[in-house]
Parts: sequence; structure tokens; C-alpha cells
Amino acid sequence: VNGVPGNMGREVSEAVLRRGMVLVPYSLTGPDVGVDDAMIGDVAVNLVKPADADSTLAFVKATYPSAIVVDYTHPSACTPNALRYVAAGLPFVMGTTGGDTAAMTAAVDAAAELRAVIAPNMGKQIVAFQAAMRVMAERFPGVFEGYTMTVVESHQSTKADTSGTAKAVVASFQEMGIKFDVESIEKVRTNEESMERMKVPEEHLSGHAFHTYRLTSPDGTVSFEFQHNVCGRRVYAEGTVDAVQFLAKQVASGSSKRVFNMIDVLEQGMS
Repeated sequence: VNGVPGNMGREVSEAVLRRGMVLVPYSLTGPDVGVDDAMIGDVAVNLVKPADADSTLAFVKATYPSAIVVDYTHPSACTPNALRYVAAGLPFVMGTTGGDTAAMTAAVDAAAELRAVIAPNMGKQIVAFQAAMRVMAERFPGVFEGYTMTVVESHQSTKADTSGTAKAVVASFQEMGIKFDVESIEKVRTNEESMERMKVPEEHLSGHAFHTYRLTSPDGTVSFEFQHNVCGRRVYAEGTVDAVQFLAKQVASGSSKRVFNMIDVLEQGMS
């Protein structure tokens, strides 16, 4: 699990251990992390700086041939990391948002016998909501023609990029006829505004994801509001481990499909 000692890296690592899976004791981390290891349960995880990333991935591939990499690093690092995983021949689950999804997908598709799950959100229930929006867009294109929309998303102050989930939902609303640019998504990243405006509980300021989408008719007489609010990170961690188990099955079966998303994970779980 790359991204330890970050919050999501740690949360996913703990979920891996809760499921009784093997946690590989190495984690790629940032150049400014001031410690060399981190304890996850009773596992001492060695924190690997960028200069040693490639050699460590090669070692992991040789030592743990069935390993699957999970990435919760940083938007600026996730695309280069994905290319590293491809070069090392390691299947991966990309949970970090803000990267170049097209470049990552192309790299996996071009590699022999490599597979990956790449998704902007690993929370299964949130993904189901996204899927419902996609179905609406496909079945009722233009249904909200003329409506205006505002989108506000609040996350912990350490989240650098705009919510990938919000971007995906906006894309569906665009197909339903709403003229809205993803650059207009409003980010809330201060504790005061998160609590006062978005009603985030104080104890979850360090880890939350609150989204509100408001749609208003041209004459102002009709309005819709869609909301999904998550406190903590566990729902994403558990979904990530589900994605790991799904990907392991795809690798073992030699699936002809190379790149998957969380809807693929959900559909297998419902079948």
C-alpha cells in the first residue's frame, strides 16, 4: 500500500490486515516524509523514498509475485507511479485522484498481461450513486436543459485536488443538458467553512467528503438537490480492499479486459 504514513495509506493497510490478507511491508512515500518506517498493526512498514522506488518495486515483484499495489499517494505522483507499476509488471488499484487517467489506462492496455482498477472513488455506495447518474444521462439526455447548477464539495484541508467524484457526477449532468464547467466546482477546504456552511462534524474535519449538487429551473420554480456526505475514510478503505480482491480474480482468470473501475467491482459483487 503506497502512501503510508498518510491517512488513506494507513486506513487501507489496516483494512488489509482486518481481512486477513498479507500486507507487504514496503510503501512508496514522499521525499519530505521524515521517518523511515511506520507500524501498521504488528507490521513494520518500510517507507521508501522516490530515489529507491523502482528498485523496491522490482524487489516486491520478485519476492511477492502475486502482490497487488494500492496507490494513495499524491495527485502529482500517481501518474508517474502508475507507469512504474506497469514497468515492474505489478497490477495496481489506483485510489489517488487528480492523475492522468488516460495515460494510465493507455500504459496498462499496452503492457502484456497487466491489469488495474482505476477509479475516482472507492466507496461502493457513492459509486452506485454515480452509476445511477450515468443511467439517467444515458436514458434521459437533455432532461435538465436550461437548468442551472451549483456544486460544492468539502474535504479535509490536506486534499489538494478537486473531488474526482464531483467531476464524474458533473459529467453526467452535462449530458442531461446542464451547461456547467468542472472549473466551477466550489472547493471548501477550511475547517470553519466546512463546519458552518457544510455542517461537517468537528471530529471529522480531518477526514470527510461532503458534496451538494443544486439544480434550478430557468424560472426558479423547480429545484433539485442531490447530496452525499461521508465522515471518515473507512468506507473508501473497505471498497479499496474489495477492489484488490476483485483484481486478484481478474489476474488469476486471465481476463481479456485490462482496465477496470469500481462499477466493474460492484457488478461482480451483485452477480
